[in-house]
Amino acid sequence: MSGVGGRTGGDERRLLVVEDDEALRTQLRWSFDRFQTTLAADRETALTALRACEPQVVLLDLGLPPDPEGSSEGLATMDRILQMAPATKVVVLTGREGRGHARAAVACGAHDYHQKPADLDHLNLVLDRAFYMRELEDENELLQERQAKTRFPGLIGDSPALLHLVRTIERLGPTDVSVMLLGESGTGKEVVARSLHRTSTRAARRFVAINCAAIPATLLEAELFGYERGAFTGAVKQTQGRIELAHGGTLFLDEIGDLPVELQAKLLRFLQERVVERLGGREEIAVDVRVVCATHRDLEARVQAGSFREDLYYRLCEISVAIPPLRDRVGDAVQLAHHFLTAYAIELGRRGLSLGHEAIAAIDAYQWPGNVRELQNRIKRSIILAQSKKIGPADLDLDPGEVEDGALNLRQVRERAEQASVRRALARSRGNVSRAARLLGISRPTLYDLMRQHQLRD
Repeated sequence: MSGVGGRTGGDERRLLVVEDDEALRTQLRWSFDRFQTTLAADRETALTALRACEPQVVLLDLGLPPDPEGSSEGLATMDRILQMAPATKVVVLTGREGRGHARAAVACGAHDYHQKPADLDHLNLVLDRAFYMRELEDENELLQERQAKTRFPGLIGDSPALLHLVRTIERLGPTDVSVMLLGESGTGKEVVARSLHRTSTRAARRFVAINCAAIPATLLEAELFGYERGAFTGAVKQTQGRIELAHGGTLFLDEIGDLPVELQAKLLRFLQERVVERLGGREEIAVDVRVVCATHRDLEARVQAGSFREDLYYRLCEISVAIPPLRDRVGDAVQLAHHFLTAYAIELGRRGLSLGHEAIAAIDAYQWPGNVRELQNRIKRSIILAQSKKIGPADLDLDPGEVEDGALNLRQVRERAEQASVRRALARSRGNVSRAARLLGISRPTLYDLMRQHQLRD
């Protein structure tokens, strides 16, 4: 019999039981009353329940209709479950003749199996072990996120955009590929570059940075490549360039999009041959560095315009990483503000300051066109100018936050999100209520109730 039912236990462990035998299904529901147990009888209702209740563990009968004597439908259902929720622990149920099917299921990703007729005491132990393994994995993932925050001290926040960036740094850091950091001014490209260095095998050596836009073109070549004594007026001693100084470590070329055309060929030669010649010298000096670049310019457009060499672009941009602007890092601005306030209040000798409610609302509402650098500067300004211990919007030179407390009310947020999801599901299914309900992971009667509640359709 098809259908989805539920019984809530006293904890947060959510179990989905997929079993076509109604009597056994009922028995299992009462046997697992300490879990939040949801029941399903076939693939369709199982996948609907998976979306709706997001169980950590699924107990799955391999002999589902239309193949109750085989395992094809059960294995297909398991495959879809693991595609939709890869972290789910699937425990398969099989008859005595199906031991080979159960082993095949484990080989395809099932966590464990149990043979019918069900020994409920033993099955409870199997499920407890599956929940325990899932909880360990969840705790490990949380621990890794916390460790990432301590490993990357300049990257403050826990927004999805920032966590995605941190995971990218963790993957790229140990490699030696050239990385191009792309992002608006003030997003923290040098912080990301230092994080790449800190997680690399070169972390014990130097991180050398140079801003290609901040040094006049006439001096930039000497800064990059160094010079011999007497190479030009004022060159009174032999001087190593930044590239040489970075030997064994990481060279960070900030604002590479502003590198003068006449220096691009010389930088390309270094990247191809890994040797430099100082100005006024003839000796080739081998240098081993990892190159990380950053720019807020559209380099591809500059290549098309002929102001940036295409061959240099591809040498520098083995992998590009987009740094998200602060406006896309939901909630991070307030965390950064607290961090900067603590750091600069100590530095400027004004301990005991705090952000007032209106200041926090203003920070949260503002779009931060200057990104993290602008936030940093406004916090410094407020510490210096604040006339009381409580910092307000005026101290930050911001308008009072227009985000009302109601915008943070979870009930209202849920209602808006619910209405939007129902609209999207109906649009995707072209008004077919059954299909829309399956997309949303709910029953048709529930969807009809939601449609009436949100006045979407009678």
